[in-house]
Amino acid sequence: MANQELDQTIAPDGYIEVVGAKEHNLKDVSVRIPRNKLVVVTGISGSGKSSLAFDTIYAEGQRRYMETFTAYARQFIGEMERPEVEQITGLSPVISIEQKTTGRNPRSTVGTITEVYDFMRLLFARIGEAYSYKTGKRMVRYNEEQMVEHIFANFKNKKIVLLAPLIRGRKGHYRELFEQVRKQGYTKVRVDTVVLDIEPGMQIDRYKVHDIEVVIDRLKITEDRRDRLNTSLQTALKMGNGLVFVMEHEAEEVFPYSKHLMDAETGLSYEEPSPNAFSFNSPYGMCPTCKGLGKMNKVDMEKIIPDAEKDINHQGIAPLGEVRDNWTFKQVRAIAKEYDFSFSTPVKDIPEEAMNVLLHGDKNKEFKMTYQKKPYKFKFEGLTTMLDRWHRDTGSEKIRQWAENFMTIDTCDTCEGARLKTESLHFKLAERNIAELAEMGLGELQAWMNEIDQYLNERQQTIARDVLKEIRLRLGFLLHVGLDYLTLNRPARTLSGGEAQRIRLATQIGSQLTGITYILDEPSIGLHQRDNQRLIEALRELSEIGNTVLVVEHDKDIMLASDYLIDLGPGAGKHGGEVVGEGIPNSFLTDTTLTANYLNGNAKIEVPKKRRKGSGKFLELKGATGNNLKNVSVKFPLGRFICVTGVSGSGKSTLINETLYPILRKHFYKSLKKPLAYKEIKGLEHIDKVIEIDQSPIGRTPRSNPATYTGLFTEIRKLLTNLPESKIRGYKPGRFSFNVKGGRCETCQGAGLRTIEMNFLPDVRVDCETCLGRRYNRETLEILYKGKSISDILDMTVAEATKFFEHIPKIFRKLKTLRDVGLGYITLGQQATTLSGGEAQRVKLSEELSKRDTGKTLYILDEPTTGLHFKDIQHLLDVLNRLVDKGNTIIVIEHNMDVIKMADHIIDIGPEGGNGGGTIVVHGKPEKVAKHKTSHTGRFLKEEL
Repeated sequence: MANQELDQTIAPDGYIEVVGAKEHNLKDVSVRIPRNKLVVVTGISGSGKSSLAFDTIYAEGQRRYMETFTAYARQFIGEMERPEVEQITGLSPVISIEQKTTGRNPRSTVGTITEVYDFMRLLFARIGEAYSYKTGKRMVRYNEEQMVEHIFANFKNKKIVLLAPLIRGRKGHYRELFEQVRKQGYTKVRVDTVVLDIEPGMQIDRYKVHDIEVVIDRLKITEDRRDRLNTSLQTALKMGNGLVFVMEHEAEEVFPYSKHLMDAETGLSYEEPSPNAFSFNSPYGMCPTCKGLGKMNKVDMEKIIPDAEKDINHQGIAPLGEVRDNWTFKQVRAIAKEYDFSFSTPVKDIPEEAMNVLLHGDKNKEFKMTYQKKPYKFKFEGLTTMLDRWHRDTGSEKIRQWAENFMTIDTCDTCEGARLKTESLHFKLAERNIAELAEMGLGELQAWMNEIDQYLNERQQTIARDVLKEIRLRLGFLLHVGLDYLTLNRPARTLSGGEAQRIRLATQIGSQLTGITYILDEPSIGLHQRDNQRLIEALRELSEIGNTVLVVEHDKDIMLASDYLIDLGPGAGKHGGEVVGEGIPNSFLTDTTLTANYLNGNAKIEVPKKRRKGSGKFLELKGATGNNLKNVSVKFPLGRFICVTGVSGSGKSTLINETLYPILRKHFYKSLKKPLAYKEIKGLEHIDKVIEIDQSPIGRTPRSNPATYTGLFTEIRKLLTNLPESKIRGYKPGRFSFNVKGGRCETCQGAGLRTIEMNFLPDVRVDCETCLGRRYNRETLEILYKGKSISDILDMTVAEATKFFEHIPKIFRKLKTLRDVGLGYITLGQQATTLSGGEAQRVKLSEELSKRDTGKTLYILDEPTTGLHFKDIQHLLDVLNRLVDKGNTIIVIEHNMDVIKMADHIIDIGPEGGNGGGTIVVHGKPEKVAKHKTSHTGRFLKEEL
């Protein structure tokens, strides 16, 4: 009875009940999740949180949804595998909001993925005011008389063609349209800029985008033809819906005349705007030069002439390459003869006029030369023009890449980064065009949208009412999850995992669905403590309107704010997969589990007794102005653990990942990536290499694993090759590889699994019947070291292998570092695709740790605590501290207070995000930052210290 009452208070709407989950490392887990509540699943990295939330609950929900399709439809989608679970009851439709960063497409922006930009395009198309880009004056609409006068003024005594546009930028074969036009007595049409005769049964390519105009009349403009022009113009306007094109006979250029918008002074006419005219992804809106990307490849003089002291013989002009006897060099010799220099003249001494011709060409100057005993005259087009042409028009990827070596990506000159064509940028609302609005921070944009009504007339207000409501609503949700610093034209691929996830969260709150199970994967990533409250409110809102919100999370604030906590453990991998604690936060805190101890303060990450002094040397960056940085100059003390902090969007990644890291990569590894703008950098001589350790996977295929990544596998194979039995049989290291023929099982080609295709059911993976999942053939498995074969060794956990190989220094050293970074539970042969981001990062760290280092390395880590439990953070900090103790420098971008309080030096950027950030608020020891009045980080750090 008491139980029922408790059930009523915790879960008045019942439960989602999972019985006997065994997916991955879960050990027959049964758990009840209260419905329509905010539930947090937590536990050590690798304890099975994602296996429970995503691979069991989400996978089953998705599979049940697929089951509702017909067998016919299912064969196209492919079946979902049934997760290893006995039963799940009470499950409602599931939506997962994962850490997958949105696509890599450069055309995808915050505006397009949130659809705010789509509504803004609609707004500008319907109520935008057009201005002429020639005179800057408001556009007017023409009546027929004005059109006739204008045609007489511009085309007097010339032959013209009158065209009525029927189809603009649409796909189809248009057979019926041509037939209809033919029946009306017209004989010619202009299809995609080519004038054609209409023939019976005529049709065009159905899958291409077409423009079709019908030829209404062809006449010479003289006074006696005025009436004919009047009549034809009326017909053309009628057929073309108020738009008519005038084209000089046999000319290419078309002059639009519109009953709609026109500039009286210059005769410039715009088409009636459609939402497509404001899209940088549509040929009707994009800037023609950069195709709507806002950036383009431009020839870089520094790459063309890397060293002006060299001559042409020694490749002083890089694209020319080595001197050869070919057409290009014959041309260059002729130019050299004309301007009196030779191939051994240093580039800096070549006359300026000659350099100009070589680089940019000269259309007016002819040169003479002989080639294969014949005299030729030629004009030289210039190397920059040549490179541009090759990069743009070549069909060969190789040539394009070669041309790209002499180019850098720069802002487009035509649209200056606005991505749209000139006409589209001259439609304005309250003096702003759409590109200017897309550049505003979302907070600023919301304020502008709230004030726009006072600038609109009555007609505009009526038209815009609904659109404005939608825009304000969507912006409201984005601000709600703490994204006020983003701009609409921020490329989606530059968003962090957390930002992308919060955008999707805002979209979901906006859709106001109820009765859904939402599953989120660490939405707090990349969020400053200050913004956590906003996120918690957003999650609460989802659960309050009647949804179950299941969050996989390590953040203290979110755990304590939840309605129910489920803790998995006690260890990771094989040692995890059980529910060690669950309940409402208050009762959970009284538990003695690892998580509960960290939450209630019994266990904590200790603040170091004293901070390191460092080496006394500095790396100094001056005048960084990329993105929102406001002329930032900063010193990084070497030999210390440095933390770069600040609210989301304050400019941390811009400073470190996009300015400092590319500078260092360019210096040490001749990398081509261009850093953002800065004045100078000092102190490069104090470090000898730079390494960025991120959370990207260590391999993309199931064939890569921790042993292959860290180089352990090579050493283990060498060891086995040197055994007496191997030598007798003549085995080489390749014999023990599962990627090449010889030692592997050929039935499964060393994968250990066979995939069996089932037409209407999901593909089934079974252990290979020949090797029984062991990857190798019988002969290879007969070679034993201490009674273990190569397959047994790959199945060992790192902890077991460390004991097993303790007498072999090379292997032991690598294994020990893997164990020290807290990865004792993963197996040596575990597929790289099954490692979490945090695990992949620690494999990379251990790889660094096991190298013999010089003590002058700079490591850069961006939010390394992603996906890490308090206990794992302790492991990570131990590893990082070991690297710093050897004299190296570590720069970490981080929001997690446990890491920040451990730093020797903090650089706090802010004070706000977006335009309100980009300055250094305070830098120094954590104690100094904690006392700072305006630093948001300092405020939260104070409580920790």
